[in-house]
Amino acid sequence: MLQRLLTPLLALVLALGLGGCVTTGLTAAQTSPWQPVPIDTRSNPLDVAFTNDRHGFLVGSNRLILETNDGGASWAERALDLPEEENFRLISIDFTGDEGWIAGQPGLLLHSTDGGQNWSRLFLDTKLPGEPYLITAEGKGGAELATNVGAVYTTNDGGNSWQAKVSDAAGAVRELRRNANGRYVSVSSLGNFFSTWDPGQDTWQVHQRVSSQRLQSMGFQPDGHLWMVARGAQIRFNNDPANPEDWSKPIIPITNGYGYLDMAWDPRGDIWAGGGSGTLLVSHDGGKTWEKDRVGSQQPTNFTRISFTPDGKGFVLGERGSLLRWVG
Repeated sequence: MLQRLLTPLLALVLALGLGGCVTTGLTAAQTSPWQPVPIDTRSNPLDVAFTNDRHGFLVGSNRLILETNDGGASWAERALDLPEEENFRLISIDFTGDEGWIAGQPGLLLHSTDGGQNWSRLFLDTKLPGEPYLITAEGKGGAELATNVGAVYTTNDGGNSWQAKVSDAAGAVRELRRNANGRYVSVSSLGNFFSTWDPGQDTWQVHQRVSSQRLQSMGFQPDGHLWMVARGAQIRFNNDPANPEDWSKPIIPITNGYGYLDMAWDPRGDIWAGGGSGTLLVSHDGGKTWEKDRVGSQQPTNFTRISFTPDGKGFVLGERGSLLRWVG
């Protein structure tokens, strides 16, 4: 009798213990708006930007820089005039028309005024807090540079001089995002808290994470509200852009042992979440229900960034030279 009682109890304990490793029954979307684009590299693409509707650049690890003249349907390798002994990681690229900027590590900042055909290196002050992390082009001669410790600087003279916008850095960060209004959100290097900064504030505002799960990434929704993804494959949405402490209950679309690394909204308003082992999900109803993307699940990679340009182009960037292009 004791054995008969213990058997179902043991099965229940095992089921609870293994529950986090079981994939939920998400259906696969009937069609996919994504198309794999072959790029001849094993480096990790990290950012993409365009000078116009057809012409743009893709940058990444191991000095990766690729150029397209057909809206991203195909890419060709380009080279930068940089010391060969240094293995630069090109993290961020941005353009306004033909004026472009590239931020990289270690200590790299490049500037172009002819659509990226030629790049000049700007040597940064050795006292700059942190390493270049995010660059935003702001018109003729103008740019805003944020570092991986949350220092923010602006230039209006093509990078010859820089002015600090924040009196105190945020500390080491694992993720840093900026929206079109100049607001920033950062996730601490350990994922145990996040910080926000609005133009005009002297310092970053620190906020504790919502749950015991460490934060993975954060960013801005199209309406200015924040979003976050945390360990345990949790997604949350901010309910009030004026209150960074007000968050929805956690959404866990799928439990497959892989977390999410980025989120983005496509031109139709659908939400995309990407992460480990080809995890690419879509929600058509604001995050209430989700589907697996067929093309994404076939890619042997971790999706690290989902990017949509203002004119509707979209790309999913993955490790080891993986790239998906939005075809609608």
